[in-house]
Amino acid sequence: MNNRLLEEVEYRVVETGFGVWRSYGYESGQFYHDFTSHAQVAGVPLVHYTFGKNPETGRRAVAKGVIAVGRFSCGIVAIGHVSFGLVAIGQLALGIILGLGQLCTGLAGVGQVALAALLGVGQFATGYAAIGQIGLGKYVLGQAGLGKYVWSTSRADPEAIEFFKSLPVIGWFLP
Repeated sequence: MNNRLLEEVEYRVVETGFGVWRSYGYESGQFYHDFTSHAQVAGVPLVHYTFGKNPETGRRAVAKGVIAVGRFSCGIVAIGHVSFGLVAIGQLALGIILGLGQLCTGLAGVGQVALAALLGVGQFATGYAAIGQIGLGKYVLGQAGLGKYVWSTSRADPEAIEFFKSLPVIGWFLP
């Protein structure tokens, strides 16, 4: 059996006005797709999308662009299972400003485990303000919490109540 990684890959290439699609179909029925936009910002594609295993490497390709979408993604806005960016969305989302996912970080984080600097929202949340089942921060709203000002099932600090009621949107839903 030949090593396909050493052979020339024959992609199906479709060029559109917005960018270039490259596709490859494996004999097993699996596919690889890659889209790169023509538009660039500082030499980086405006949009980069990947799906499947790259036939040239046998591995998942990392989507890299201003908007990056793929199993692994890196960009200003990154969406994927493992994502890194200013705004990151995924199972493991490492966001500088905002992380959304099962395990996320950032100035603000929303997910099952939200490790945030400013606002964490999740089952386990940390941050200056933390909202979740279990919260850790200066201001905590949750079922259980550890912090300077806590509003939980066992504790109701007036400072925490005032803080959370003053937040836009969140305060609308509190008694």
